[in-house]
Amino acid sequence: MNRNVRKKVYFLADAHLGSVSHTDSREAERKLCRWLDEVKGDALAIYLLGDIFDYWFEYKHVVPKGFTRLLGKIGEVTDSGVEVHFFVGNHDLWLTDYLTEECGMILHFKPFVTDILGKWFFLAHGDGLGDPSCSFRFLRRIFHSKFLRKCFSAIHPRWTIPFAHAWSSHSRENGGIIPYLGEERECLIRFAKEKLEEESGIDYFVFGHRHILLDLPITGASRVIILGDWVTLFSYAEFDGEKLQLLTFNPELAEV
Repeated sequence: MNRNVRKKVYFLADAHLGSVSHTDSREAERKLCRWLDEVKGDALAIYLLGDIFDYWFEYKHVVPKGFTRLLGKIGEVTDSGVEVHFFVGNHDLWLTDYLTEECGMILHFKPFVTDILGKWFFLAHGDGLGDPSCSFRFLRRIFHSKFLRKCFSAIHPRWTIPFAHAWSSHSRENGGIIPYLGEERECLIRFAKEKLEEESGIDYFVFGHRHILLDLPITGASRVIILGDWVTLFSYAEFDGEKLQLLTFNPELAEV
């Protein structure tokens, strides 16, 4: 397809493929592939903002079993000339170069500010931003520790993968999805307001992580967008250079 007709940018987060939260994780993966088929024709870029996998760990010579449909589809999309950006989340941060070399994705390990079609975007998964919780920050340091990652990699996958999925399931069962807390109590909204005091001119803050749908005007013309998820909502955002809108994917209307 002629690059000149590509005019939209898409954002999606929190598919948690492989999670027991899905009634059928493989069907969720198929829906994600159908969504990619639907948007790739007019996409300038696709931003996957973290926790696409419920667990991902790259050993030196081994990657997790599964997700072949999605990885193959992403490779097809990037081969066609569409940029696919992958932001690490708190569930899929243990990666190195496999997704870049095999699938052509552009990896982001930190929040990223960029100009998209004339508007400034602050993009991040969202975990830890504006969150004063000491326990969360402690766990975040553990998960981001290169030394502990090396130690973890020395354990056979037959032990680490079941442990990781059990940890994820336990965390979700105990914490669950917290409903919208209000503008003053949402960490990501507080973070965005504080960020604007340091760096004005950001038009959109786009986050995943919270599993809620939110489009909230804050300071000036800036907006906070939270993308929902691909577990129960099957939601995403579309930006055409003038308007950013949150949408849900209807697989019955997509070409199978």
